[in-house]
Amino acid sequence: MNDETKTYIKQWIKRANEDLLVVDKLTEFEIIATSSVCFHCQQAVEKYLKVFLISNGVEIKKTHNIEFLLSECEDIDSDFAEIDPKNLSDFSVDVRYPGDMYVPSEKETVVHKQIAVFVKNLVLEKISELLKNQE
Repeated sequence: MNDETKTYIKQWIKRANEDLLVVDKLTEFEIIATSSVCFHCQQAVEKYLKVFLISNGVEIKKTHNIEFLLSECEDIDSDFAEIDPKNLSDFSVDVRYPGDMYVPSEKETVVHKQIAVFVKNLVLEKISELLKNQE
């Protein structure tokens, strides 16, 4: 893996981490703005999955579909088959307008946050091994 790809991956991780920072702040004391929290969970998961794909030399497609991205990741590593994204794709940028937006409960919001943190940890664990093997 060349330095340019490593830099690109780090940029994706930085943006995904920013999404999770927003999630953490909006759930710090109580859960507020559940739709916004779930949007940032979806965004973080999307970015982490794309990080995994890029790290494995896969050209990423412009999609917000978490199920599709998980399938692509599963083709590389079967550990991704264990992830149930629930309805996380429903919170992508495609449905950010009134009438299209589903408002999740606090319980659903907590589940989506747990999924995002799990995906982050899994991806960072997987790519750390890939990066070690590349050096």
